[in-house]
Amino acid sequence: MSEGITLELDELVRLRAAARGLALGARRRALSAQAGGYLSAYRGRGMEFDEVRVYQPGDDARAIDWRVTARRGRAHTKLFREERERPVLLLIDLNPAMYFGSRRQFKSVLAGRLAALLGWAAVQSGDRVGGMVSAPAGHREIPPAPRAAGLLPLLRAMVSLQPVAPAGAPVRGRLDVVLGRMARLALPGSLVVILSDFRELGDGADKHLGALARHNDVIAGLLYDPLEAAAPPAGRYRLGVDGRRLDLDTGRDAVAQLWSARFNEHRESVRRLCRRHAIHLMEVATSQQPLRALQVGLARRGGIA
Repeated sequence: MSEGITLELDELVRLRAAARGLALGARRRALSAQAGGYLSAYRGRGMEFDEVRVYQPGDDARAIDWRVTARRGRAHTKLFREERERPVLLLIDLNPAMYFGSRRQFKSVLAGRLAALLGWAAVQSGDRVGGMVSAPAGHREIPPAPRAAGLLPLLRAMVSLQPVAPAGAPVRGRLDVVLGRMARLALPGSLVVILSDFRELGDGADKHLGALARHNDVIAGLLYDPLEAAAPPAGRYRLGVDGRRLDLDTGRDAVAQLWSARFNEHRESVRRLCRRHAIHLMEVATSQQPLRALQVGLARRGGIA
């Protein structure tokens, strides 16, 4: 196994145990029509008590509240808000720039590990899991399904579509297409998690993220490597970029400052986009341990048990 360089299905499956410490939480009432662990606006027989009202012909006699009935001298019945499961959709972006990492793991491997942890946490909460994997090698869309029936195909898709070598520069706007597809796939009330370095955002991203966030909870995971955020130690480096060789002198202040400025500009553009649509943003570096990064990121959102 190429630790930190290649995604392995066995490892992603083993993360099921580690995910027991995660809880995704629910900030909205789900609008789906399946039974599960999140409250909906529909009323019916369920786990969450709603109110008491006067008994009406046809009501379930088992729901009669005998204490209220005795106190008021008239039959009253309990109403419940029905619990319904929530679709959890994971968007895993494996664009060419994700095949990179200088600490612990490549960005593509970090994305896969985060997706597996989130997926198993959703399965353990009784949610349906599905999503999309997008890569130059292909595109895979997995409709939400209960238990592991949706997650396992998603994990397999990540493994089969993961980049195995640098494949050129990111293509501006390619992520917009995937976000548009996700906006069509996501039913209102879904939890949508986007795992990407957001290097392939284009002019359509604002529209598609707005459509996603309008009726769903959306979490964005901005994945990056520390070497992208800050230049390497002062010295002369020879780099291969787009088939060309470049000599870089990071001992020059102007070079180091420009290096950091370009990353900060990209990060701030993603932050502005998320703020505009009330999307919770987690920034995760390849140097971080994935489970711990999620625990911290979800706690800031209020979604950790």
